[in-house]
Amino acid sequence: MIHGEEEASDRSKRALVKCISYEGSPQLDKVKTSRKLSICCKLCFAIGGVPYEVVATAIGFFLQIYLLDVAQITPFCASLVLFIGRAWDAITDPAVGYLISKSKWTKIGRLMPWIIGSTPFAVVSYILLWYVPPVKAGKFLWYLVFYCLFQTLLTCFHVPYSALTMFLSSDQKERDTATAYRMTMEAFGTMIGAAVQGQIVAQGHASSHCFLQNKSEVASTNSTTINSQLDGNLSSLQPKDLLSQTKDSYMIAAGVVGGIYIFCTIILFFGVKERDDPYTVKSGKPIPFLKGVKLVMRHGPYVKLTTTFLFISLALQLVEGNFALFCTYAVDLRHHFQNIVLTILVSAVVAIPFWQWFLQRFGKKTAVYCGITWIIPFLIMMVSIPNNLIVFYVVAVSSGLSIASYFLLLWSLLPDVVDDFRLKNPFIKGLEPIFCSFYVFFTKFAAGVSLGFSTLSLDFAGYETGACTQPPPVAFTLKLLVGAAPTGLIVIGLLIFQFYPITEEVRMRNKLALQELRNNRQNCEHPLNDMQRIL
Repeated sequence: MIHGEEEASDRSKRALVKCISYEGSPQLDKVKTSRKLSICCKLCFAIGGVPYEVVATAIGFFLQIYLLDVAQITPFCASLVLFIGRAWDAITDPAVGYLISKSKWTKIGRLMPWIIGSTPFAVVSYILLWYVPPVKAGKFLWYLVFYCLFQTLLTCFHVPYSALTMFLSSDQKERDTATAYRMTMEAFGTMIGAAVQGQIVAQGHASSHCFLQNKSEVASTNSTTINSQLDGNLSSLQPKDLLSQTKDSYMIAAGVVGGIYIFCTIILFFGVKERDDPYTVKSGKPIPFLKGVKLVMRHGPYVKLTTTFLFISLALQLVEGNFALFCTYAVDLRHHFQNIVLTILVSAVVAIPFWQWFLQRFGKKTAVYCGITWIIPFLIMMVSIPNNLIVFYVVAVSSGLSIASYFLLLWSLLPDVVDDFRLKNPFIKGLEPIFCSFYVFFTKFAAGVSLGFSTLSLDFAGYETGACTQPPPVAFTLKLLVGAAPTGLIVIGLLIFQFYPITEEVRMRNKLALQELRNNRQNCEHPLNDMQRIL
């Protein structure tokens, strides 16, 4: 009997020593087991991604043409606003990630206070971004200041929201499902942004743009029903009145978007509970920020994945940022621009469930290759067969399929990289905001480079602010910016992605290893109970 008790005591002591050495600290933390996420929780989490996509779509599609044709600042100043604003935005991502990593856990979590606290200020700065100040000399500074301010506040929302994925559940399948919900709602948010902004402000661009420049010609040629209706609607208005109406429409759209931003944030707050990291070992001492950045940037899968999506994001941002100008000046489809954009986004929303099934059936790497390359022939078709409305709608539907895969896979792959890092560095905790902030940093850097480069290119091509028509070099430059340049960038990104090492086999192996890690931590409490009973 005594011998049996001694054996039990030895086994308990050995297990206890194993747990202490594994934890790196004699203090054992209580671990919550993984729970299945409810559909309501997934939906609320997904709705939280809508604000970022709504404002990003409005800015991506309309800010460039707004600065040039409504605020009427020079192309060079517009390029400075777009590039400096995006560069500042990119810099703030690591800074906010650092501040979040230093934040203490509160009753509502570590990430949620950032999301809630930044929302009202972000909405105010967003509305002021679409206001045309009465002082002509100060327009450049106005838009630069409020663009940088809004991007900073949006970063305070988006970085913690992106990191929140890792704190929903420890189960990869649950996180992937939540990501699929999120991407569906974000695609829906993109569609809302394009619909709200597009339908409210498009009438001003479509009706008054060339009419104001050629009013006498339209009145004299009265040859079509469209022109006669246009003349009847606008003949009583002066050009300044029509421009003022266009400015007002942008303010109305900004107010509606701001309301959507606040509403979705409230749903996220009440519908999602942030959980602490359920299986990463607590080291007792936080990792310094610079050391954390160095560890993240030395993780090979993360570098390859980030570089891949840097080039792919740059390609898609070029198309998005120049599409309004392309439709207006290169292919003369300004009246159909908003409907073409909606077709693209509706197609993307519908296609996301298909890509979720595809990546589960064939793997994420295969889904990246198939989904992203699908858009290339249609980009070429769009610039090769101009002024054909039917071709443009075919391109819109097909492009939506590819954009859906980008939406889903961009954030579906990142948790796999973080899991791989955790497995290789089990005693390091709290670097998730750094992973997400630099991931967002490179995506926004791509947007800044694309918008700044494209606006400068248009300036060099001879773009005339407020003009009805543009010289041929401008149309040619726009075709390069939405056709040849994105195609080349996508090809480069996919070539880099060939070296991405996390295949489906590696991902499943990591999943099993992390599950074993959780089980070992949970079993650490049992030796303590045995010791208490024996002693």
